[in-house]
Amino acid sequence: MPRVPILQDAEFIELWKTTGSATEIQKISGGNIRGIQRRRHALELKYNIKLESKNPNGSDPRPHRAPIVAYERYQLGILNGTVLVFSDAHFWPGIRTTAFDGLLWAIKELKPQAIICNGDALDGASISRHPPSGIGPKEPTVIEELKACQSALGEIEEVAKEARHNVKLMYIWGNHDARFNARLASNAPQFAETYGFKLQDHLPDWEFCMSCWPTPDVVVKHRFKGGVHATHNNASTSGKTVVTGHLHSLKVTPFADYNGNRFGVDTGTLAEPYGPQFSYGEDNPLNHRSGFAVLSFIDGKLLWPELVHKWDDGQVEFRGKIINV
Repeated sequence: MPRVPILQDAEFIELWKTTGSATEIQKISGGNIRGIQRRRHALELKYNIKLESKNPNGSDPRPHRAPIVAYERYQLGILNGTVLVFSDAHFWPGIRTTAFDGLLWAIKELKPQAIICNGDALDGASISRHPPSGIGPKEPTVIEELKACQSALGEIEEVAKEARHNVKLMYIWGNHDARFNARLASNAPQFAETYGFKLQDHLPDWEFCMSCWPTPDVVVKHRFKGGVHATHNNASTSGKTVVTGHLHSLKVTPFADYNGNRFGVDTGTLAEPYGPQFSYGEDNPLNHRSGFAVLSFIDGKLLWPELVHKWDDGQVEFRGKIINV
């Protein structure tokens, strides 16, 4: 099979000026149309140029906006509506979980304004700091994991856009996600600006950031405090409602002081707690639960956070009901 060339910025710009078509560039470089359009817009902003489309149907399908710096915070500005937050999916090829199907159900049912992937959608098992145990299943390769991640997030994208126009798709860096960029930056720094060497290049419909703020009083980030009391400590020490992943525990901890109520929320894991991704745990008991969080806002104020929890295979629990997904 012939190798697909990776286009440098100058090559992409010249090719666009020649063809004016994302479809033509896709034939040469591979990838997907949306990713090519996003790269076109990014290069317009980066070099302060205009890359005109020769095809009237070839314009950027998303409104132009200033790009988010992938390692900074992002303000969502939610006034009324729902935000779904899932984390720690650790997508592996061939594995589909009840919590994932529950998320798709919730998107269709609740029609959220935003969906936040709160880190670690990519596991990065083969580039982990943990040495291979040689006991459990063989770790998938990076490209196998990346394809599984693209497929699962792509399914979320499609359902989300059918459920609500202009839904925001946010991706917050997790410690596992960072392995992708960090390994390449450490071992091949000469290729740092090459397209495709950053995880965000492969997930063009998701806006990457370090933290996402639905309102000024609510912050979503992958991790803050650690340990069994993390959710309490997150809320008590930050002065904000803090929604985190990382610990897989799926719980809501209220905290009150003279400023009123705020919450520490752990969004659990979209994976199965004893899935092969976690074989390094040596089959010890884990205080982990499959599910995700639902944040509802009225007049910019957060209602009591809710959780969707895996009840049984093919079933989730939400608002006192068992739902087949």
